[in-house]
Amino acid sequence: MKKHLHKFESTLWLLIKTMLYFSLMLTFIVVMGYKNIGLTRLSRTLGITVLTFVVVGLLLLSVYGAFDVGRKKSKPIIYSLSLAVICTDIITYLQVMIMRANTDIHEFHIRGLELLALTMLIQIFLISIFSYAGNGLFFLLHDPEKCCVITSSQKSLDEISFAIERFKKQYKISSVLDYRSRRMEQNIKKADTVFIYDVPSEQRINIMRMCYRYKVNVYFNPYVEDIMEVSAKHYILDDIYLFNKNVKTLTMEQRIIKRLLDIFLSVLIGVLSSPFWIAGVIVVKVYDGGPVLFKQERATIHGKRFQVYKLRTMKPNVKNYSAKKDDDRITKPGKFLRRTRIDELPQLLNVLKGDMTFVGPRPEMIKNVKNYTEELPEFKYRLRVKAGLTGYAQIAGKYNTTPRDKLIMDMMYIEQFSILRDIQLILQTAIVLLKSDSTEAFGKKKTSVYKFISADQEGDEEEQE
Repeated sequence: MKKHLHKFESTLWLLIKTMLYFSLMLTFIVVMGYKNIGLTRLSRTLGITVLTFVVVGLLLLSVYGAFDVGRKKSKPIIYSLSLAVICTDIITYLQVMIMRANTDIHEFHIRGLELLALTMLIQIFLISIFSYAGNGLFFLLHDPEKCCVITSSQKSLDEISFAIERFKKQYKISSVLDYRSRRMEQNIKKADTVFIYDVPSEQRINIMRMCYRYKVNVYFNPYVEDIMEVSAKHYILDDIYLFNKNVKTLTMEQRIIKRLLDIFLSVLIGVLSSPFWIAGVIVVKVYDGGPVLFKQERATIHGKRFQVYKLRTMKPNVKNYSAKKDDDRITKPGKFLRRTRIDELPQLLNVLKGDMTFVGPRPEMIKNVKNYTEELPEFKYRLRVKAGLTGYAQIAGKYNTTPRDKLIMDMMYIEQFSILRDIQLILQTAIVLLKSDSTEAFGKKKTSVYKFISADQEGDEEEQE
C-alpha cells in the first residue's frame, strides 16, 4: 500500500493543500456572506473577493510559510498558516467593505466584525485539523530517516544531535562518525541522510561528493565562503562559467529607503503599542518601586557603542550578565515582559534616534562581542550593518543560540539584503511571540546520549579486535 501511495505522493499532497486553501476561502465567503449579499451569488463583488483572497493569500504564504508537513512540527505550521490567513482575511474584508460603498466614500462602514472573528476561528480550527492529520499521514507513509552524523567533537555532537532529536519522527540517528574516520564510506552508503556539522570545509567537500555519489540526502552547516556562494550571481566570462560575488555595503539608495522605513515603523508601532508601554511601565514601577527603564551599552555598526533601552525585567542593582534558565534576578512581571517581548518596545526609541535599525543583527553586549570575536574572528562581520530589533537570528534563533549559528544567520541576512526581505522579516516577527522557546535563556545545556569516538580511538578499537 505504501509503495503505491509513494508513486502518487506529490499529487496526493497537492490535492490536500488545494482542499485546505479552498476550504479557508470558502469559509470566508460563506460566513461573511450573511451580511454581504454580493458574496452569495455570481457577481463582481464575489469575483474580486476570490481574486483578492487568492493573490494576497499566496503572497502571505510565501512570507509566513506554507503547508510544510513532514518538515515542520504541527504547531509551527498552525502558527504560520493562521497568521497568513488572518492577514488575508483582514485585507479581503476591507476590500469587501470598500465594494459595499460603491461610488460614495461616505457609505464606507465597518460592519460584521463578529462574522470576521467567527471566520478566523473556523479557519484556525480547519488549519489545526489539516496540520495534525497531514503530519499523521506523512509519518504513516514515511519511517524516520536513518541518519549518519559526521562531526568533529563531543561538544559539536551534543549540539547537532540535540536539534535532530527534537524531530524524532523525521530522523533517527543510526551512526556517529569523526570526519577523519576510515569507516566513512560504508556508513554513508547505509544512511538515508547525512548531517555534516562543524567539519572543516576542506574535508567537507570529499564527504559531500561521497553523498552525491551514493544519492544520499545531506545537511551541512555553512561557513562564510558558503554564504558568499549562495548570494553570488552566475557569470560567464567568454566560455568559462564563474560565480561573481560583489562584497559591498548598502548603496546610498538602500540606506535612505531603509532609514525612512525605520522612522515610519518606529512611529507607527510606537503609537499602536502605547497601551502596552503604559501597562509595562506601571507594572514595573508598582512591583518594586525601582527604575522603569534599563540601559546597557551595546555595539552597532562599525563597533560604535550606544545605550540600548528596555523595560527593566530584573531586580534593581543586580550584577549584569546574560540571563540564564530560572534566573533569580528576573522579577515576576519581568518574566511576562520577556516572554511577550514587551520589554523590548523602548528600543523603538533607539531606532528613531538612528542607533539601531528595524531589521539587522541583534545588538550584543560589549563583553559578549569581545568573547565571541576571540572565539570566532568572523563575528566582527556582523558589525558591517546597524544592529536591529528583528532579523533571521531573532526570528529563527533563541537567546541561547550558539554564537556561530547567530553569525551564520546574520551573515545570510547581510549578504542577501533587500528592502523586500526586510518587510518579509518584519511580518515574520509576529511568529516569535507564539514560539514558547524563543526566549529560552542561557544555561540550558545541550547534551546527547551519543558518544563521540575520534578517529584515533576508532583505530585503537580496531587494533584490539
